[in-house]
Amino acid sequence: MNSLEIGSKNLSVIDGLYNAFALGDIPTVLGSMDPNIVWNEAEGNPYADGNPYLGPEAVLNGVFARIGAEHEYFNLKDIELHEILHGKVLATLRYDALRKNGKSYNVQVAHFWTLKDGKVVAFQQYADTKKLHEATVQ
Repeated sequence: MNSLEIGSKNLSVIDGLYNAFALGDIPTVLGSMDPNIVWNEAEGNPYADGNPYLGPEAVLNGVFARIGAEHEYFNLKDIELHEILHGKVLATLRYDALRKNGKSYNVQVAHFWTLKDGKVVAFQQYADTKKLHEATVQ
């Protein structure tokens, strides 16, 4: 497979991951991850307390389950994927969410994905953590 085909495949993997997340299909999201994935939330994000999350189970319990438990809804909007060399994909997007405390937020974020052999091996989130924090305060 040449580098263009690999890049296209990586974009397809990440696009599929976001589509599955939007449908609530978390098993498919987790299935796109390498068993040894290293996942990091943005410094200052409340979910960064477990950084780095090692493996899909840690991501499920430390990030996804907490998002589900603490939010009325959590949507990813305006997703744009940007192919980068060497198995990297940058996603720019927004979180549009309502926490169960009644506070909503619309936050600009970026996700930096690293893939190898069609699986996500690393994730780094960048986010407006001030807005995320403000939504958690009572």
